[in-house]
Amino acid sequence: MSPLKTRLLKRIAAEGPMNIASFMGAALFDPTDGFYPTRDPLGADGDFITAPEISQMFGEMIGLWCVQSWRDMGRPDRIQIIELGPGRGIMMSDILRAAKVDKAFLRAANVTLVEASPALERVQGQTLADAPCPVSWAGSIADAPLGPSLIIGNEFLDCLPIRQFVKKDGAFFERVVAIDPNNEDALIFALSPAPDKYEDFNAYEDAEDGALVEICPGIPQFIDDLTERFTGYAGRALMIDYGPARSETGDSLQALKKHTKVDPLAEPGDADLTARVDFEVLAREGNYGGLAVFGPLPQAEFLRALGLDARAALLTRSAQDRADVLARQAARLTDDDQMGQLFKAICLQSPGLLTPPGFEA
Repeated sequence: MSPLKTRLLKRIAAEGPMNIASFMGAALFDPTDGFYPTRDPLGADGDFITAPEISQMFGEMIGLWCVQSWRDMGRPDRIQIIELGPGRGIMMSDILRAAKVDKAFLRAANVTLVEASPALERVQGQTLADAPCPVSWAGSIADAPLGPSLIIGNEFLDCLPIRQFVKKDGAFFERVVAIDPNNEDALIFALSPAPDKYEDFNAYEDAEDGALVEICPGIPQFIDDLTERFTGYAGRALMIDYGPARSETGDSLQALKKHTKVDPLAEPGDADLTARVDFEVLAREGNYGGLAVFGPLPQAEFLRALGLDARAALLTRSAQDRADVLARQAARLTDDDQMGQLFKAICLQSPGLLTPPGFEA
């Protein structure tokens, strides 16, 4: 039994069942035994793989997006490049390499990595040791330096803890994590005894009994952070993640360990927990916050609009021996049955800026 599971069992025994957001927060971010603070989960030898690990082309497209966005903002003397959940630093390395097309951009750039994992922070420092601009770390968006900003997040929002509610007899009851009455060492899902009331449920009035609704409490806070930062300075936030363009019911909580789906309750702290992003809610909250919202677009459409196909062709011409590998990488990023449609890109920016690159159609 994992040390964190032992502690959670004691907590539930003393305080009663916990909601899924609290469970996810502990499993992912507990400073002693949580998943992110204690390990490097990325890559072929880790627990999951992300787009920047699949192909350098992904980060290069984002790098060109950053350069054009800086130009759209009037080429400020200092531009804050803030990456949320930067993994091993591979995407930022690819971003900065592609950004060499504009030396003035690199002279203006100041990179801040928002990271919860000390293990990954060490890896990022190694990856970006020779970065062509200053690189520092922060614990949150609010801790990053102020000024005109470009905020990038790839597979960041799917790690925000969610709450789940099940419709029963016309009302919504929260799904919680409890101790199995038949096994005091096991955790199970259960329902709270009393119904809950949220404005968010209004969109699901017509849902049938048994429908499961997911709500991410961190989304409004994320929008508040963007709004506060973009109120005094021009800014754009580009978020890429998996999830539907329109709100859907259904259980999307999943745990990954060594690239394999496992029971989310089995060994908290030893597996990554994620849930799909509700892009409809994200866009709506952005509009409520006074931000200009573009998208969501399927990842394939966004990357192709930025020039992915041309970049793949150029790399293939210069490395014919890697043609098959490059083709597989591009396909994984853009094919409908891979990441092309499941993953979406959305841009939230301060009012008054031009349409962001990739979202012109």
